[in-house]
Amino acid sequence: MNDSFQKYYRAMQLELKLQAKAKSTVDNYLRALRRVNDLIASPLDQLKEEELKLYFSELVDTYSWSTVKMDRCALSFFYQYVLKREWKWLEIVRIPRVKSLPDILSQDETLLILSHLEKARYRTCLTAIYSMGLRISEGVRIQTGDICKDRMRLHVRNSKGYKDRLVPLPQVTYQMLRDYWVMHRNPLLLFPRYAGKSRSNSKTTLHMDKGGVQSAFKAALADSGLAKQVSVHSLRHSYATHLVEAGVEAGVNLRVIQEILGHSSPATTAIYSHLSKPVIQDSDGMINKLMQRLGALR
Repeated sequence: MNDSFQKYYRAMQLELKLQAKAKSTVDNYLRALRRVNDLIASPLDQLKEEELKLYFSELVDTYSWSTVKMDRCALSFFYQYVLKREWKWLEIVRIPRVKSLPDILSQDETLLILSHLEKARYRTCLTAIYSMGLRISEGVRIQTGDICKDRMRLHVRNSKGYKDRLVPLPQVTYQMLRDYWVMHRNPLLLFPRYAGKSRSNSKTTLHMDKGGVQSAFKAALADSGLAKQVSVHSLRHSYATHLVEAGVEAGVNLRVIQEILGHSSPATTAIYSHLSKPVIQDSDGMINKLMQRLGALR
């Protein structure tokens, strides 16, 4: 890195921190800044329109549209907060609006995949992710203090957008979590990082690695024989769809489901009404009924 780039790189880091950007956004924006610096000869504060056109043209040929969009957003942030200039080249590259629907697993398919998870830590974690509609980062970080047994709720803390939410905790999931916790008795974490058979998992303050959970899901999917392009996050999409389907019969409205999923916009939740078959405020009873079959995994 030359001195000029190091100066702007550090300034970008500072502004991203001050603007409270998520760690993933910080990493992506800084990666984009390095990429621009590597591929364009002009200094970052002297970028020309023609150079940016060529840069984005190569980016479109090499990377996905999500990466192209990320680099455009990163440069816009750099101009606005670091250079204190107006970003004038918004239309250099136009990102296509793709309205794709997520891949969904049926309840039978979900149960089939979960039943192929041999290790208790992965089976319990992925069952919790599905049965409460969690993101993978939310699932691996569950702490003992997040569980409210009296109200049968899980307190999801500091999630996407730095928001907390309370989600219904199905009885069968609570029992699975408790059974697994008894195996390690870590006072802080439900899913402590595995320390190996010869070392104790009861004292670590590190939670389970997301990569291990993703690999376990991928292996279980292969063992299940299902030919679907799905991931751990598909469990959250599937939960939302199944909830909408069950909610239509039970009378639970989409606003309740929006709160459970932690969506900022009702439009995000409404996507699942397009994926479900054609919502009473008794959402707890509906969710417990929906998740009863998971008891076979214990």
